[in-house]
Amino acid sequence: MPPCCERDSYTAALKPKPKPKPAPAASSPRVVGAAASVRLVYSGGGSPADWMAAAGIAQSDWGYVDYIVGRESGWNPNATNRSSGACGLVQALPWTKVPGNGYNPVDNLRWGSGYAKGRYGGWQGAYAFWISHGWW
Repeated sequence: MPPCCERDSYTAALKPKPKPKPAPAASSPRVVGAAASVRLVYSGGGSPADWMAAAGIAQSDWGYVDYIVGRESGWNPNATNRSSGACGLVQALPWTKVPGNGYNPVDNLRWGSGYAKGRYGGWQGAYAFWISHGWW
């Protein structure tokens, strides 16, 4: 029983303060959507330069990546195309193609690098295709 105090003709009980709930870790993904369409959402920090470096993208390619990603997602790791379901920075389609979490910017850029290399010979080729066609 909590401590109490008697005063005049009544007794007052001190209400214990509730324990604060721990804050979720900033970098842990959240699950959004119905169970049938669950997707992980990126809630960590970082910058485009941090993400490109962590994904192993050469600095000489950063300008090409910046151009493509800027148009695909505006550097929003949680970008999702409502009509196609493409996701993340490079708009991987479907998002399940990306090993790890399609909304994690580093995982998404790693996948995008493989795609750019396999289809266009690298980021420079992907950029050249984008300039000619408006998509990649």
